[in-house]
Amino acid sequence: MKFSVTNGHLELYPDSCIITGIFEELNLFPSTKKIDDVSKGYISSLLRRGALHGKVMQTLLLYDVPHLHNRQILLVGCGKKSDFDENCYRKLIRKIIILCKEIPIIRILLFLSELNIKGYDNYWKIRQTMEIVNEELYVFNKFKNNETTLNKSLNEIILHIPNENELEYCKKSIRDGLSIVHGIKIAKDLGNMPPNFCTPDYFVNQVNELSNCDNVTINIINALEMKQLGMNAYLAVGKGSNYPPTMPIITYKGHPAGSNVPPIVLIGKGLTFDSGGISIKESNKMDEMKYDMCGAAAVYAIMHIAIELDLPLNIIGILAICENMISHTSFRPGDILTTLSGKTVEVLNTDAEGRLVLCDALTYAERYKPDVVIDIATLTGACVIALGHHFSGLMSNNQNLADELILAGQQSKDYVWKLPLDEVFQKQLKSTCADITNVGGRPGGAITAGCFLQQFAYKYRWAHLDIAGTAWISNYCDKSATGRPVALLSQYLINRSSHKI
Repeated sequence: MKFSVTNGHLELYPDSCIITGIFEELNLFPSTKKIDDVSKGYISSLLRRGALHGKVMQTLLLYDVPHLHNRQILLVGCGKKSDFDENCYRKLIRKIIILCKEIPIIRILLFLSELNIKGYDNYWKIRQTMEIVNEELYVFNKFKNNETTLNKSLNEIILHIPNENELEYCKKSIRDGLSIVHGIKIAKDLGNMPPNFCTPDYFVNQVNELSNCDNVTINIINALEMKQLGMNAYLAVGKGSNYPPTMPIITYKGHPAGSNVPPIVLIGKGLTFDSGGISIKESNKMDEMKYDMCGAAAVYAIMHIAIELDLPLNIIGILAICENMISHTSFRPGDILTTLSGKTVEVLNTDAEGRLVLCDALTYAERYKPDVVIDIATLTGACVIALGHHFSGLMSNNQNLADELILAGQQSKDYVWKLPLDEVFQKQLKSTCADITNVGGRPGGAITAGCFLQQFAYKYRWAHLDIAGTAWISNYCDKSATGRPVALLSQYLINRSSHKI
Protein backbone atom coordinates (compact mmCIF):
# COMPACT_ATOMS: atom_id res chain seq x y z
CA MET A 1 0.00 0.00 0.00
CA LYS A 2 1.32 3.41 -1.01
CA PHE A 3 0.74 6.35 1.36
CA SER A 4 1.37 10.02 0.66
CA VAL A 5 0.28 13.48 1.81
CA THR A 6 -0.85 16.43 -0.29
CA ASN A 7 -2.32 19.89 0.05
CA GLY A 8 -3.48 19.85 -3.59
CA HIS A 9 -7.03 20.58 -4.66
CA LEU A 10 -9.33 17.64 -5.24
CA GLU A 11 -9.49 18.49 -8.95
CA LEU A 12 -5.92 17.20 -9.20
CA TYR A 13 -7.06 13.67 -8.31
CA PRO A 14 -9.92 12.89 -10.70
CA ASP A 15 -9.40 9.11 -10.49
CA SER A 16 -9.50 9.04 -6.67
CA CYS A 17 -12.42 8.18 -4.44
CA ILE A 18 -12.93 11.25 -2.25
CA ILE A 19 -13.62 10.43 1.40
CA THR A 20 -14.91 13.24 3.56
CA GLY A 21 -17.22 13.75 6.51
CA ILE A 22 -20.51 15.09 7.86
CA PHE A 23 -21.37 15.86 11.48
CA GLU A 24 -24.81 15.17 12.96
CA GLU A 25 -25.50 18.87 12.98
CA LEU A 26 -25.02 18.53 9.19
CA ASN A 27 -21.94 20.72 9.44
CA LEU A 28 -19.88 20.11 6.32
CA PHE A 29 -16.13 19.69 6.31
CA PRO A 30 -14.37 22.32 4.18
CA SER A 31 -13.80 19.67 1.52
CA THR A 32 -17.43 18.54 1.68
CA LYS A 33 -18.53 22.18 1.34
CA LYS A 34 -16.34 22.54 -1.73
CA ILE A 35 -17.82 19.40 -3.29
CA ASP A 36 -21.27 20.80 -2.54
CA ASP A 37 -20.39 24.09 -4.19
CA VAL A 38 -18.92 22.43 -7.29
CA SER A 39 -21.95 20.14 -7.58
CA LYS A 40 -24.30 23.16 -7.23
CA GLY A 41 -25.82 22.02 -3.91
CA TYR A 42 -26.10 18.30 -4.70
CA ILE A 43 -24.75 17.23 -1.28
CA SER A 44 -26.98 19.71 0.59
CA SER A 45 -29.96 18.44 -1.33
CA LEU A 46 -29.26 14.84 -0.32
CA LEU A 47 -28.87 15.83 3.33
CA ARG A 48 -32.13 17.75 3.35
CA ARG A 49 -33.86 14.62 2.06
CA GLY A 50 -32.38 12.55 4.89
CA ALA A 51 -29.95 10.48 2.81
CA LEU A 52 -27.37 10.81 5.60
CA HIS A 53 -27.86 12.00 9.17
CA GLY A 54 -24.21 12.27 10.13
CA LYS A 55 -24.35 9.67 12.88
CA VAL A 56 -21.05 7.94 13.70
CA MET A 57 -20.24 5.12 11.26
CA GLN A 58 -22.98 6.06 8.78
CA THR A 59 -21.75 6.06 5.19
CA LEU A 60 -23.12 7.14 1.85
CA LEU A 61 -21.32 6.20 -1.38
CA LEU A 62 -22.10 8.48 -4.30
CA TYR A 63 -21.32 7.93 -7.97
CA ASP A 64 -21.11 10.52 -10.75
CA VAL A 65 -21.80 13.59 -8.65
CA PRO A 66 -22.86 16.43 -10.99
CA HIS A 67 -20.07 18.71 -12.27
CA LEU A 68 -17.39 16.72 -10.35
CA HIS A 69 -14.57 14.88 -12.10
CA ASN A 70 -14.26 12.29 -9.32
CA ARG A 71 -16.41 9.25 -10.05
CA GLN A 72 -16.86 8.21 -6.40
CA ILE A 73 -17.51 10.19 -3.22
CA LEU A 74 -17.78 8.46 0.16
CA LEU A 75 -19.46 10.57 2.84
CA VAL A 76 -18.83 9.40 6.40
CA GLY A 77 -20.93 10.27 9.45
CA CYS A 78 -18.80 11.64 12.30
CA GLY A 79 -21.43 12.04 15.04
CA LYS A 80 -21.76 15.16 17.12
CA LYS A 81 -18.94 17.59 16.59
CA SER A 82 -18.55 18.17 20.35
CA ASP A 83 -18.25 14.42 21.01
CA PHE A 84 -15.74 13.61 18.30
CA ASP A 85 -12.49 12.24 19.78
CA GLU A 86 -9.53 10.04 18.92
CA ASN A 87 -11.52 6.83 19.43
CA CYS A 88 -14.18 8.02 16.96
CA TYR A 89 -11.43 8.78 14.46
CA ARG A 90 -9.99 5.28 14.76
CA LYS A 91 -13.43 3.69 14.37
CA LEU A 92 -14.10 5.73 11.24
CA ILE A 93 -10.81 4.74 9.61
CA ARG A 94 -11.52 1.09 10.35
CA LYS A 95 -15.04 1.39 8.94
CA ILE A 96 -13.75 3.07 5.78
CA ILE A 97 -11.18 0.37 5.10
CA ILE A 98 -13.70 -2.42 5.70
CA LEU A 99 -15.95 -0.78 3.12
CA CYS A 100 -13.08 -0.26 0.72
CA LYS A 101 -12.36 -3.98 0.71
CA GLU A 102 -15.62 -4.37 -1.16
CA ILE A 103 -15.46 -1.29 -3.40
CA PRO A 104 -13.48 -1.60 -6.66
CA ILE A 105 -11.33 1.54 -6.36
CA ILE A 106 -7.66 2.15 -6.99
CA ARG A 107 -6.94 5.27 -5.01
CA ILE A 108 -8.41 7.09 -2.00
CA LEU A 109 -8.11 10.81 -1.28
CA LEU A 110 -8.86 11.08 2.44
CA PHE A 111 -9.99 14.42 3.89
CA LEU A 112 -10.51 13.30 7.49
CA SER A 113 -7.41 15.25 8.51
CA GLU A 114 -9.80 18.22 8.62
CA LEU A 115 -11.17 16.83 11.86
CA ASN A 116 -9.87 18.58 14.96
CA ILE A 117 -9.14 16.24 17.85
CA LYS A 118 -8.00 17.87 21.07
CA GLY A 119 -4.46 16.78 21.94
CA TYR A 120 -3.85 14.97 18.64
CA ASP A 121 -2.26 16.49 15.55
CA ASN A 122 -2.06 15.41 11.92
CA TYR A 123 1.13 13.44 12.59
CA TRP A 124 -0.85 11.25 14.97
CA LYS A 125 -3.82 10.96 12.60
CA ILE A 126 -1.57 9.84 9.76
CA ARG A 127 0.28 7.28 11.90
CA GLN A 128 -2.97 5.86 13.23
CA THR A 129 -4.50 5.75 9.76
CA MET A 130 -1.55 3.80 8.40
CA GLU A 131 -1.53 1.31 11.26
CA ILE A 132 -5.28 0.70 11.09
CA VAL A 133 -5.23 0.31 7.30
CA ASN A 134 -2.44 -2.24 7.46
CA GLU A 135 -4.14 -4.07 10.32
CA GLU A 136 -7.39 -4.39 8.36
CA LEU A 137 -5.67 -5.46 5.14
CA TYR A 138 -3.25 -7.93 6.78
CA VAL A 139 -3.55 -11.59 5.82
CA PHE A 140 -1.27 -14.53 6.54
CA ASN A 141 -1.79 -17.10 3.81
CA LYS A 142 1.73 -18.43 3.35
CA PHE A 143 0.54 -22.00 3.83
CA LYS A 144 -2.76 -21.80 1.90
CA ASN A 145 -3.04 -23.26 -1.58
CA ASN A 146 -6.06 -21.08 -2.33
CA GLU A 147 -5.03 -17.66 -1.11
CA THR A 148 -7.72 -15.41 0.30
CA THR A 149 -8.41 -12.71 -2.28
CA LEU A 150 -8.97 -9.20 -0.97
CA ASN A 151 -9.59 -6.02 -2.89
CA LYS A 152 -6.40 -6.05 -4.91
CA SER A 153 -7.31 -2.87 -6.76
CA LEU A 154 -6.82 -0.52 -3.78
CA ASN A 155 -3.16 0.41 -3.80
CA GLU A 156 -2.85 4.05 -2.74
CA ILE A 157 -4.13 6.29 0.03
CA ILE A 158 -3.50 10.02 -0.19
CA LEU A 159 -4.04 12.04 2.98
CA HIS A 160 -5.04 15.64 2.42
CA ILE A 161 -3.33 18.18 4.69
CA PRO A 162 -4.82 21.65 4.14
CA ASN A 163 -1.94 23.53 5.81
CA GLU A 164 1.13 23.71 3.58
CA ASN A 165 3.33 24.48 6.59
CA GLU A 166 2.59 21.00 7.98
CA LEU A 167 3.53 19.05 4.89
CA GLU A 168 7.14 18.24 5.84
CA TYR A 169 6.08 17.27 9.36
CA CYS A 170 3.40 14.99 7.91
CA LYS A 171 5.84 13.48 5.42
CA LYS A 172 7.92 12.51 8.45
CA SER A 173 4.82 10.82 9.85
CA ILE A 174 4.57 8.83 6.61
CA ARG A 175 8.21 7.77 6.92
CA ASP A 176 7.81 6.79 10.57
CA GLY A 177 4.51 5.08 9.88
CA LEU A 178 5.85 2.99 7.00
CA SER A 179 8.67 1.66 9.18
CA ILE A 180 6.35 0.91 12.08
CA VAL A 181 3.70 -0.89 10.00
CA HIS A 182 6.50 -2.86 8.35
CA GLY A 183 7.78 -3.81 11.81
CA ILE A 184 4.32 -4.81 12.98
CA LYS A 185 3.97 -7.03 9.91
CA ILE A 186 7.33 -8.66 10.65
CA ALA A 187 6.19 -9.43 14.21
CA LYS A 188 2.83 -10.75 13.00
CA ASP A 189 4.35 -12.95 10.31
CA LEU A 190 6.81 -14.49 12.75
CA GLY A 191 4.11 -15.04 15.35
CA ASN A 192 1.79 -16.69 12.83
CA MET A 193 4.43 -19.07 11.51
CA PRO A 194 3.75 -22.69 12.56
CA PRO A 195 6.21 -24.09 15.10
CA ASN A 196 7.49 -26.79 12.75
CA PHE A 197 8.72 -23.98 10.48
CA CYS A 198 9.53 -21.22 12.98
CA THR A 199 11.99 -23.27 14.98
CA PRO A 200 14.81 -21.79 17.06
CA ASP A 201 17.15 -22.35 14.09
CA TYR A 202 14.76 -20.53 11.73
CA PHE A 203 14.51 -17.59 14.11
CA VAL A 204 18.29 -17.31 14.36
CA ASN A 205 18.55 -17.30 10.56
CA GLN A 206 16.11 -14.39 10.46
CA VAL A 207 18.26 -12.47 12.93
CA ASN A 208 21.39 -13.09 10.89
CA GLU A 209 19.80 -11.27 7.95
CA LEU A 210 20.37 -8.01 9.88
CA SER A 211 24.13 -8.52 9.93
CA ASN A 212 24.65 -6.46 6.77
CA CYS A 213 22.89 -3.38 8.14
CA ASP A 214 24.86 -0.27 9.07
CA ASN A 215 25.66 0.22 12.78
CA VAL A 216 24.52 -3.34 13.56
CA THR A 217 26.41 -6.32 14.96
CA ILE A 218 25.00 -9.78 15.65
CA ASN A 219 26.25 -12.11 18.36
CA ILE A 220 24.73 -15.58 18.79
CA ILE A 221 25.18 -17.11 22.24
CA ASN A 222 24.87 -20.87 21.76
CA ALA A 223 24.15 -23.59 24.32
CA LEU A 224 27.82 -24.36 24.93
CA GLU A 225 28.58 -20.72 25.75
CA MET A 226 25.50 -20.60 28.00
CA LYS A 227 26.81 -23.60 29.92
CA GLN A 228 30.23 -21.99 30.30
CA LEU A 229 28.61 -18.78 31.53
CA GLY A 230 26.36 -20.59 34.01
CA MET A 231 22.98 -19.87 32.39
CA ASN A 232 21.53 -23.05 33.86
CA ALA A 233 17.93 -21.85 34.18
CA TYR A 234 17.80 -20.91 30.48
CA LEU A 235 19.42 -24.21 29.48
CA ALA A 236 17.05 -26.27 31.62
CA VAL A 237 13.98 -25.05 29.74
CA GLY A 238 15.34 -26.28 26.41
CA LYS A 239 16.59 -29.67 27.60
CA GLY A 240 13.62 -31.61 26.22
CA SER A 241 13.90 -30.22 22.70
CA ASN A 242 15.92 -31.38 19.73
CA TYR A 243 16.76 -27.72 19.15
CA PRO A 244 19.35 -26.39 21.59
CA PRO A 245 18.64 -23.05 23.29
CA THR A 246 20.17 -20.01 21.65
CA MET A 247 20.33 -16.32 22.47
CA PRO A 248 20.84 -13.95 19.51
CA ILE A 249 21.93 -10.44 20.47
CA ILE A 250 21.37 -7.56 18.04
CA THR A 251 23.43 -4.47 18.83
CA TYR A 252 22.46 -1.21 17.13
CA LYS A 253 24.72 1.80 17.68
CA GLY A 254 22.96 4.91 16.46
CA HIS A 255 23.66 7.48 19.15
CA PRO A 256 25.63 10.45 17.76
CA ALA A 257 27.77 10.54 20.91
CA GLY A 258 29.06 7.03 20.21
CA SER A 259 29.02 3.58 21.74
CA ASN A 260 29.87 4.75 25.25
CA VAL A 261 26.33 6.05 25.75
CA PRO A 262 24.43 3.49 27.87
CA PRO A 263 22.07 1.46 25.69
CA ILE A 264 18.40 0.67 25.91
CA VAL A 265 18.18 -3.13 26.22
CA LEU A 266 15.08 -4.96 25.00
CA ILE A 267 14.71 -8.63 25.96
CA GLY A 268 12.10 -10.79 24.23
CA LYS A 269 10.83 -14.16 25.38
CA GLY A 270 11.14 -16.47 22.38
CA LEU A 271 9.62 -19.88 23.14
CA THR A 272 8.95 -21.04 19.58
CA PHE A 273 6.72 -23.67 21.14
CA ASP A 274 5.71 -24.24 24.75
CA SER A 275 4.15 -27.59 25.59
CA GLY A 276 4.36 -26.76 29.28
CA GLY A 277 6.98 -29.46 29.72
CA ILE A 278 6.23 -32.16 32.27
CA SER A 279 3.63 -29.80 33.77
CA ILE A 280 1.89 -30.20 30.44
CA LYS A 281 -0.70 -27.71 29.23
CA GLU A 282 -4.30 -28.54 28.44
CA SER A 283 -4.67 -29.71 24.86
CA ASN A 284 -7.60 -27.55 23.72
CA LYS A 285 -5.51 -24.45 23.02
CA MET A 286 -2.00 -25.84 22.95
CA ASP A 287 -1.78 -24.96 19.24
CA GLU A 288 -1.65 -21.31 20.33
CA MET A 289 1.64 -21.91 22.10
CA LYS A 290 3.41 -21.13 18.85
CA TYR A 291 2.69 -17.53 19.92
CA ASP A 292 4.91 -17.89 22.99
CA MET A 293 7.71 -16.29 20.97
CA CYS A 294 5.81 -13.05 20.32
CA GLY A 295 7.99 -11.12 22.78
CA ALA A 296 11.12 -12.02 20.82
CA ALA A 297 9.28 -11.34 17.53
CA ALA A 298 8.43 -7.86 18.82
CA VAL A 299 12.05 -7.15 19.77
CA TYR A 300 13.27 -8.37 16.38
CA ALA A 301 10.71 -6.14 14.65
CA ILE A 302 11.62 -3.12 16.76
CA MET A 303 15.29 -3.53 15.87
CA HIS A 304 14.21 -3.43 12.20
CA ILE A 305 12.34 -0.18 12.87
CA ALA A 306 15.27 1.41 14.72
CA ILE A 307 17.58 0.58 11.81
CA GLU A 308 15.16 1.83 9.15
CA LEU A 309 14.49 5.10 10.99
CA ASP A 310 18.16 5.54 11.89
CA LEU A 311 17.16 6.34 15.46
CA PRO A 312 19.83 8.31 17.38
CA LEU A 313 19.98 5.74 20.18
CA ASN A 314 22.06 2.77 21.23
CA ILE A 315 19.75 -0.23 21.42
CA ILE A 316 20.47 -3.87 22.20
CA GLY A 317 17.90 -6.56 21.39
CA ILE A 318 18.27 -9.87 23.22
CA LEU A 319 16.12 -12.72 21.90
CA ALA A 320 15.71 -15.51 24.44
CA ILE A 321 14.95 -18.40 22.08
CA CYS A 322 14.27 -22.07 22.83
CA GLU A 323 11.52 -24.72 22.94
CA ASN A 324 9.87 -26.21 26.04
CA MET A 325 9.21 -29.80 25.07
CA ILE A 326 8.66 -33.15 26.79
CA SER A 327 11.21 -35.94 26.71
CA HIS A 328 13.29 -38.08 29.04
CA THR A 329 15.75 -35.20 29.26
CA SER A 330 13.19 -32.52 30.23
CA PHE A 331 13.65 -30.60 33.45
CA ARG A 332 11.26 -31.62 36.22
CA PRO A 333 9.12 -30.20 38.99
CA GLY A 334 11.31 -30.36 42.09
CA ASP A 335 14.55 -29.58 40.27
CA ILE A 336 16.72 -26.82 41.71
CA LEU A 337 18.51 -24.61 39.19
CA THR A 338 21.44 -22.29 39.78
CA THR A 339 20.92 -19.19 37.65
CA LEU A 340 23.55 -16.99 36.03
CA SER A 341 23.20 -14.61 38.99
CA GLY A 342 24.03 -17.41 41.44
CA LYS A 343 20.53 -17.37 42.91
CA THR A 344 18.93 -20.81 43.14
CA VAL A 345 15.39 -21.55 41.95
CA GLU A 346 13.16 -24.45 42.97
CA VAL A 347 11.05 -25.51 39.99
CA LEU A 348 7.48 -26.12 41.08
CA ASN A 349 5.97 -25.89 37.61
CA THR A 350 7.78 -26.46 34.32
CA ASP A 351 5.11 -24.41 32.53
CA ALA A 352 6.44 -21.33 34.31
CA GLU A 353 9.44 -21.54 32.00
CA GLY A 354 9.50 -18.05 30.51
CA ARG A 355 10.72 -16.46 33.72
CA LEU A 356 13.52 -19.05 33.90
CA VAL A 357 14.74 -18.07 30.45
CA LEU A 358 14.33 -14.35 31.15
CA CYS A 359 16.05 -14.34 34.53
CA ASP A 360 19.36 -15.42 32.97
CA ALA A 361 18.90 -12.96 30.10
CA LEU A 362 18.24 -10.15 32.62
CA THR A 363 21.44 -11.02 34.47
CA TYR A 364 23.36 -11.18 31.19
CA ALA A 365 22.14 -7.66 30.36
CA GLU A 366 24.08 -6.25 33.34
CA ARG A 367 27.30 -6.39 31.33
CA TYR A 368 26.04 -3.62 29.05
CA LYS A 369 25.62 -1.16 31.94
CA PRO A 370 22.26 -0.26 30.41
CA ASP A 371 20.29 2.92 30.77
CA VAL A 372 17.08 0.88 30.91
CA VAL A 373 16.08 -2.74 30.36
CA ILE A 374 12.61 -3.72 29.15
CA ASP A 375 11.60 -7.36 28.86
CA ILE A 376 8.62 -8.38 26.74
CA ALA A 377 7.00 -11.73 27.32
CA THR A 378 3.82 -13.75 26.86
CA LEU A 379 4.36 -14.68 30.47
CA THR A 380 1.19 -15.48 32.42
CA GLY A 381 -2.40 -16.51 31.87
CA ALA A 382 -3.06 -14.59 35.07
CA CYS A 383 -2.39 -11.33 33.22
CA VAL A 384 -5.12 -12.25 30.74
CA ILE A 385 -7.54 -12.75 33.65
CA ALA A 386 -6.52 -9.42 35.17
CA LEU A 387 -6.47 -7.21 32.06
CA GLY A 388 -8.21 -9.18 29.33
CA HIS A 389 -7.00 -8.67 25.78
CA HIS A 390 -7.00 -4.87 25.89
CA PHE A 391 -4.05 -3.84 28.07
CA SER A 392 -0.59 -5.34 28.40
CA GLY A 393 0.59 -5.69 31.98
CA LEU A 394 3.37 -3.32 33.06
CA MET A 395 5.60 -3.75 36.10
CA SER A 396 8.65 -1.66 36.84
CA ASN A 397 11.16 -0.77 39.53
CA ASN A 398 11.29 2.84 38.27
CA GLN A 399 8.27 5.16 38.15
CA ASN A 400 9.76 7.49 35.52
CA LEU A 401 10.31 4.58 33.14
CA ALA A 402 6.79 3.31 33.83
CA ASP A 403 5.37 6.77 33.12
CA GLU A 404 7.26 6.95 29.80
CA LEU A 405 5.82 3.60 28.73
CA ILE A 406 2.30 4.55 29.82
CA LEU A 407 2.56 7.78 27.81
CA ALA A 408 3.82 5.90 24.75
CA GLY A 409 0.90 3.51 25.14
CA GLN A 410 -1.58 6.38 25.22
CA GLN A 411 0.01 7.98 22.15
CA SER A 412 0.11 4.76 20.13
CA LYS A 413 -3.17 3.34 21.51
CA ASP A 414 -1.19 0.20 22.35
CA TYR A 415 -2.17 0.40 26.00
CA VAL A 416 -0.45 -0.85 29.16
CA TRP A 417 -1.66 -0.95 32.76
CA LYS A 418 0.73 -0.77 35.70
CA LEU A 419 0.54 -3.52 38.30
CA PRO A 420 2.19 -3.25 41.74
CA LEU A 421 5.47 -4.86 42.71
CA ASP A 422 5.10 -4.98 46.46
CA GLU A 423 7.14 -6.86 49.03
CA VAL A 424 4.05 -8.80 50.12
CA PHE A 425 4.02 -10.57 46.75
CA GLN A 426 7.69 -11.50 47.05
CA LYS A 427 6.83 -13.62 50.09
CA GLN A 428 4.78 -15.92 47.85
CA LEU A 429 8.03 -17.02 46.16
CA LYS A 430 9.58 -18.37 49.36
CA SER A 431 11.13 -21.82 48.97
CA THR A 432 11.98 -24.35 51.68
CA CYS A 433 15.05 -25.64 49.84
CA ALA A 434 16.23 -22.88 47.43
CA ASP A 435 16.44 -19.11 47.32
CA ILE A 436 13.09 -18.79 45.53
CA THR A 437 10.45 -20.85 43.75
CA ASN A 438 9.52 -20.26 40.13
CA VAL A 439 5.80 -19.82 40.92
CA GLY A 440 3.97 -18.19 43.81
CA GLY A 441 0.53 -19.74 43.59
CA ARG A 442 -2.59 -18.54 41.75
CA PRO A 443 -3.30 -15.31 43.69
CA GLY A 444 -1.64 -12.39 41.89
CA GLY A 445 0.02 -14.75 39.43
CA ALA A 446 1.03 -12.06 36.94
CA ILE A 447 2.50 -9.95 39.75
CA THR A 448 4.46 -12.77 41.38
CA ALA A 449 5.94 -13.54 37.95
CA GLY A 450 7.04 -9.90 37.77
CA CYS A 451 8.39 -10.13 41.30
CA PHE A 452 10.43 -13.16 40.28
CA LEU A 453 12.00 -11.21 37.41
CA GLN A 454 12.56 -8.17 39.62
CA GLN A 455 15.00 -10.18 41.72
CA PHE A 456 17.29 -10.38 38.67
CA ALA A 457 16.88 -6.75 37.57
CA TYR A 458 17.89 -4.72 40.62
CA LYS A 459 21.08 -3.26 39.09
CA TYR A 460 19.33 -1.04 36.53
CA ARG A 461 16.06 0.68 35.64
CA TRP A 462 13.79 -2.10 34.48
CA ALA A 463 10.28 -2.67 33.16
CA HIS A 464 8.44 -5.88 32.41
CA LEU A 465 5.64 -6.11 29.82
CA ASP A 466 3.37 -9.13 30.10
CA ILE A 467 1.72 -9.43 26.67
CA ALA A 468 0.01 -12.79 27.19
CA GLY A 469 -3.39 -11.20 26.60
CA THR A 470 -2.45 -8.84 23.78
CA ALA A 471 0.06 -10.66 21.57
CA TRP A 472 -2.52 -12.65 19.65
CA ILE A 473 -6.25 -12.93 18.95
CA SER A 474 -7.72 -16.20 20.19
CA ASN A 475 -10.97 -16.76 18.31
CA TYR A 476 -11.88 -20.25 17.17
CA CYS A 477 -11.84 -19.39 13.45
CA ASP A 478 -9.60 -16.34 13.61
CA LYS A 479 -6.35 -16.86 15.46
CA SER A 480 -3.68 -14.36 14.57
CA ALA A 481 -0.75 -12.47 16.04
CA THR A 482 -1.45 -8.78 16.70
CA GLY A 483 2.08 -7.39 16.51
CA ARG A 484 1.73 -5.79 19.93
CA PRO A 485 3.58 -4.15 21.62
CA VAL A 486 5.62 -3.03 18.58
CA ALA A 487 3.66 0.23 18.22
CA LEU A 488 4.07 1.00 21.94
CA LEU A 489 7.81 0.41 22.07
CA SER A 490 8.41 2.15 18.74
CA GLN A 491 6.67 5.22 20.13
CA TYR A 492 8.74 4.97 23.32
CA LEU A 493 11.95 4.93 21.26
CA ILE A 494 10.76 7.80 19.07
CA ASN A 495 10.00 9.80 22.23
CA ARG A 496 13.45 8.98 23.57
CA SER A 497 15.01 10.01 20.26
CA SER A 498 13.39 13.44 20.38
CA HIS A 499 15.33 14.39 23.51
CA LYS A 500 18.20 11.88 23.24
CA ILE A 501 18.23 10.97 26.92
